[in-house]
Amino acid sequence: MDSYEYRCRVLDAYRATSGTCGAIRKPDCAFALHLYERGVPLAVVENALVLACARRLARPADAVPLGVIRSLAYFSPVIDEVLGLHVDNAYFQHLRQRLSRTLRQPS
Repeated sequence: MDSYEYRCRVLDAYRATSGTCGAIRKPDCAFALHLYERGVPLAVVENALVLACARRLARPADAVPLGVIRSLAYFSPVIDEVLGLHVDNAYFQHLRQRLSRTLRQPS
């Protein structure tokens, strides 16, 4: 995959992640390119987005609401965390399924 396709796929995944503003800014494009240059696998980025989203949704109902995520760089620490994890991909598939069910439920 070339840098353009990688960047597009990262930005599409970011835009589709619950809790983000859905807008792509110039720094987001630069950060996606930086991830490509670092050699971060696309699956790691996607898994980090899922993990961060799941964590945000798992907060107690009476917790102060979190703000909208306005930058792909917000996920940088989680991307680094996922790079260091030795977890089967089935875990992230499970999270995706749980998120899908949770996000479909009426509020």
